[in-house]
Amino acid sequence: MYLKDYYGILELEPSATQQEIKKAFRKLALRYHPDKNNNDPYSTIQFSEIKEAYEVLTNPAKKEYYLQQRWYNQSIGKRKTQGAITPVTVLKQSLELEKYVSTLDAFRMDKEGLRQYILGLLSDQTIEELAKFNEPETIQQIVLAILKSMTSLPFTFTESIIAQLDKLCGTDMTMQQKLTLFIEKNKKKNRLERYSLLAIVIATVILCLLIFLAGR
Repeated sequence: MYLKDYYGILELEPSATQQEIKKAFRKLALRYHPDKNNNDPYSTIQFSEIKEAYEVLTNPAKKEYYLQQRWYNQSIGKRKTQGAITPVTVLKQSLELEKYVSTLDAFRMDKEGLRQYILGLLSDQTIEELAKFNEPETIQQIVLAILKSMTSLPFTFTESIIAQLDKLCGTDMTMQQKLTLFIEKNKKKNRLERYSLLAIVIATVILCLLIFLAGR
């Protein structure tokens, strides 16, 4: 979805030396090792992220490529993840998106950009990671935040997002019903917009015809 902040994961500054990276890894690995946390899913995910960050930052070739990507993302103002994919972190991103979208002009927003952002947020990898946690209430909040964020999108833009939300909801019938209701409302809005456009076109043609006839 985004380039991970490996330095942030290891709680280090980008100027950290190899010795500091190794020291931070040992400290955090000890803290989050699954054997020391009764295989808690949050600790397991965090341990995996710490291990990944360490392997990249201590491998010269991988580190060089990562730093190039990091510089590029920062140069274009692209955001990066701050840690592991968990229900809490995805919910935070979803709520931030909902808040941001609420400030936009629905007629001028980058709808395709919004669609791609949401699809990135709801990637198959993210959904697979979230399935490892037993937090249905948090998943429900994520789904509701995403639905609110996409209310201004045309129906054709929402189909791919709905497919991902359907995977995320799984067997939660309450949320499946909310998805169905959203689809129905979106289809109705889409029909009204088409009819409104058609009515405007017809009215314009009639007005032009009347002006033409009046000028004869």
